[in-house]
Amino acid sequence: MDDQPVLDPLGALRAPGDPEADVYLTGTVFLDIIFTGLDSAPVRGTESWARGMGSSPGGIANMATALARLGLRTTLAAAFGDDVYGDYCWDSLESGEGIDLGPSRKVPGWHSPVTVSMAYEGERTMVSHGHQAPPPEDTVPACPVPARAAVASLGRRGEPGEHDEAWIARAAASGTKVFADVGWDDSGRWDRADLDGLRHCAAFLPNAEEAMRYTRTSSPREAARRLADLVPLAVVTLGAEGACAVDSATGQTAEVPALLVEALDPTGAGDVFVAGFVTGTLAGWPLADRLAFASLSAALSVQEFGGSLSAPGWTEIAAWWEQVKSLSGQAHADPEALRRYAFLDALLPAALRCGPRRRAVPTIGFRHA
Repeated sequence: MDDQPVLDPLGALRAPGDPEADVYLTGTVFLDIIFTGLDSAPVRGTESWARGMGSSPGGIANMATALARLGLRTTLAAAFGDDVYGDYCWDSLESGEGIDLGPSRKVPGWHSPVTVSMAYEGERTMVSHGHQAPPPEDTVPACPVPARAAVASLGRRGEPGEHDEAWIARAAASGTKVFADVGWDDSGRWDRADLDGLRHCAAFLPNAEEAMRYTRTSSPREAARRLADLVPLAVVTLGAEGACAVDSATGQTAEVPALLVEALDPTGAGDVFVAGFVTGTLAGWPLADRLAFASLSAALSVQEFGGSLSAPGWTEIAAWWEQVKSLSGQAHADPEALRRYAFLDALLPAALRCGPRRRAVPTIGFRHA
């Protein structure tokens, strides 16, 4: 793992007897190959050249890396292929990011799922290939490891057990705070039954389109209010408009605008948003601060290649905040950002301001003589 100092946002809250893991995740790890700098979408029958390329672990690795870089003790249960891609992803997550892969497994004879992502005009197109991992030969634990929080995906296929409502219920019953997200429904049904697991969850974080389709509404804000009837906290990401949230337990609502940045690659931005929101929630921050921090984390991530290795650490967050403050009083100053992110001053000691994090590179590993 990198030698950079890592801020522990939960340091003041830790006590003897706490779970060893802060966040438990399960899902599918992909090897992501990302092309950027395309002038337009690929055209049938033609060859396109990209001006940039990067490779990194993807899928659930995006969120796992984002959480670890924010200082949360992260445990991941996933299957890894026994090919070069699988070895690279395993080493990158365990050695490079300090993620606990104790519940994960390497599967002989199974190749790693691969996604090729093409970024252009602020959007992306993805092509993926993979096969579902065979079930483990050994008996797996009946319940996920004890953790302060877990992130569960609803309504999508993936690693066996990933969307099993039983483990979500067991985790919640043991005191784990469960955050849920959801994937695109290729069937077009958008069946509300896919969200039954929300009854065990503390929060639900879909994007605007997903939220509106499941609630049959025409406004993401109305969708958030409808979803708050199903889960204590509904958070809807609004893309370029930011994010909004409705806390049905307290009646509180919040909305923050998105930060304007030049996006290189939006891969994994939603996962980074969830990681930022989970971090702020476990740290006990106010709802508006959690939304702002999650939005900032996602905005910083889209300026780099890749889903997982684009995730910012505290160093990048501190550098951004210092830049914002340095412009105070100048023509390019952002007074709204100065006000909205003032809570960062108490979180970012000068000792954190060192070198940047690892980033995705064109190859998965150079050979050294």
